[in-house]
Amino acid sequence: MLNTVIIGIHIVVSLVLIFLILLHSGQGGGLSEMFGGGSLGGSMAGSTVVERNLDRITVATGIIFVFTSVILALRLE
Repeated sequence: MLNTVIIGIHIVVSLVLIFLILLHSGQGGGLSEMFGGGSLGGSMAGSTVVERNLDRITVATGIIFVFTSVILALRLE
């Protein structure tokens, strides 16, 4: 029962992590360019609050992903 819940959380976190990583702007702009995060130019071309928050959310989601991976590895041993 507990394994099923952890696997469900792990799948949801995996999908959210994939989505968040695709939102980051890479060399080509990424999907964030589609939502208005592309080249702003001028003084606006720095790290915006939205980008910093996206980074923080991605890191937190990555930590949850690692945590659920370790729990699953230990429980399925």
